[in-house]
Amino acid sequence: MDGTSGSTSRKRLFIGLIGGSCALLCTLLVLLWVVPYIGLKKLHPYAPLMLGVLVGLALVLVLWACLGLLLSIVVHRPLPLTGRMRGLTIKFLLPLMSLLGRSLGISKEDIHTSFIKVNNELVLREMDRFPPHKILLLMPHCLQNSRCDMRLTYDIDNCKRCGRCPITGLLALRDRYGVHLAIATGGTIARRIVTQKRPGMIIAVACYRDLSSGIQDTYPLPVFGVLNERPNGPCLDTTVPLDRLEAALLRFLKD
Repeated sequence: MDGTSGSTSRKRLFIGLIGGSCALLCTLLVLLWVVPYIGLKKLHPYAPLMLGVLVGLALVLVLWACLGLLLSIVVHRPLPLTGRMRGLTIKFLLPLMSLLGRSLGISKEDIHTSFIKVNNELVLREMDRFPPHKILLLMPHCLQNSRCDMRLTYDIDNCKRCGRCPITGLLALRDRYGVHLAIATGGTIARRIVTQKRPGMIIAVACYRDLSSGIQDTYPLPVFGVLNERPNGPCLDTTVPLDRLEAALLRFLKD
């Protein structure tokens, strides 16, 4: 009985959501037809002017934001009134870039890699330095040797430091500089780690797809992305250039 009742409730919810969505969509479509048909002036004498002002303001904001972003990348420093360029890039430009790139036949990897590069430049430009306890090194689980039986997601110190994967070098970096180090198997665990550690910034290692989504998910928390290396293909015994990771860490580490 309970299972049947639960299934019926879910079905009713689904039907209600579909019905509500269809009603909303039909209303919007009717409005799109009615407003041009009857004319804006018939709604109000100043309606065309008001719409023109709103559209003009939106155009000015979009053009200023895009121009500010491009110039800040070229001149290597933030311009006045463009302090939220990283947010604009993360929230709006990446989806538009993906759509435009796919329509032009550009690979998703190239699009996301370019986004990560621009994000890193903006993070380098905008961020200050942090004490060690405010920096989190967030790693993907595929860095761990696939034949290793140790569970490192919940306690990375379970690692035996055998040297068969990059975790040994990452633990050495953590011990040398006193920063946080964690391994995540997915977005849910990554968010839990961020909530627990409460870092001021994250230096994350992952593939282009996971890095892009992680940068979006954690905004406004700054994330500096380092692409992993995949000699055995995706998600299997990947590696990380420790020298690049250490250089990034030293850029953000206070003292």
